[in-house]
Amino acid sequence: MSNTDENRRKLDFDELFTFVESSCPSLDERHHTRLMKNVLCFGDSNTWGFMPESISLPCPERHPHDVRWTGILARELGTSFRVIEEGQNGRTTVHDDPFALARNGKTVLPAILESHKPLDLVVMMLGTNDLKAVFGVSPGEIATGVKMLAQMILGSDAGIGNKAPKLLLLCPPAIGDQLHLPDVAAKFPNGQKDSRRLPKYYEAVANSLGCGFLNTQTLIEPGSDGIHLDAAAHGRLGKAVAALVKSILPPDA
Repeated sequence: MSNTDENRRKLDFDELFTFVESSCPSLDERHHTRLMKNVLCFGDSNTWGFMPESISLPCPERHPHDVRWTGILARELGTSFRVIEEGQNGRTTVHDDPFALARNGKTVLPAILESHKPLDLVVMMLGTNDLKAVFGVSPGEIATGVKMLAQMILGSDAGIGNKAPKLLLLCPPAIGDQLHLPDVAAKFPNGQKDSRRLPKYYEAVANSLGCGFLNTQTLIEPGSDGIHLDAAAHGRLGKAVAALVKSILPPDA
């Protein structure tokens, strides 16, 4: 091999090394990423950000990211946390919806935990859609579905070092007046009454599992459609959840 070929080969290697080095995160960057705390928010349309005034539109509208409670949460927690949104319209705890595909939270939860691991904390708010007449379940049975999901989370290896993440359970807001929306009200004939019975059951689940708990019904009410949160409610919820997350996962710990 000639000196020219050797010099060209050395130049090609040096260029490749420089490219690889520039493409890889520095040790400081890797260290920072590892130190960030990952918080997964698992819920339904009130985690997705459904705007209550769009309930009668052909396509629902979504609150902007910085308005949704998950966005408020991310802002309040700061750069040492990563907030992951996993909200779906119509999601239930453990039920298949005969009128909508892939709404069963129990079915999708394992894949979500696996795809976002390692997680430090899961914040879960589900149960509103279980109040629909089509499922025919009581508030206590809804809480049983929530407990099944909670046990899946707390028994998973989706946390740091293949351990389970921590859990913060949120009882969803109560259902409000829907007399002006008869088609929606027909889906939740006992929604107002039964939704207000959920907190005691959810709190009992949290106590039995030793996880965090927040009764959102003491903080917020639904917007104009009686189900979904307006911007002000998202703001209050996001700040309240942030305070609890900081107590569960101290930023400097």
